[in-house]
Amino acid sequence: MMTVQIFGVKNSHETRAAERFFKERRVAIQMVDLKQKAMAPGELRRFIERFGLAGLLDSEGKAYQDAGMKYLKLSDAELLAKIERDPRLLRLPLVRSSKRVSIGHDEVSWKAMAEG
Repeated sequence: MMTVQIFGVKNSHETRAAERFFKERRVAIQMVDLKQKAMAPGELRRFIERFGLAGLLDSEGKAYQDAGMKYLKLSDAELLAKIERDPRLLRLPLVRSSKRVSIGHDEVSWKAMAEG
């Protein structure tokens, strides 16, 4: 049976949408609430390799704006540390199934994952 891993926060509309999408298609879900448990560095690296560090950031989000990120010049290490402290800076949810990964609300990618 196929399983998808969803990295997100419980009170995120987009994270709940991903959970609902996969549950409706009877795909097993492993939910990782980033407020309770940080992503493993290897997991995060998979998403960075595919989308780039800047691509993972939710530059339109409230957390990004509240942190003044638009005006900060941070090294990748500093940026990663900020993301680890506040996962709301990410474009959630981050979804992984086998070698496929997606960020944000991406039903096209989710359908490909659900179909195997």
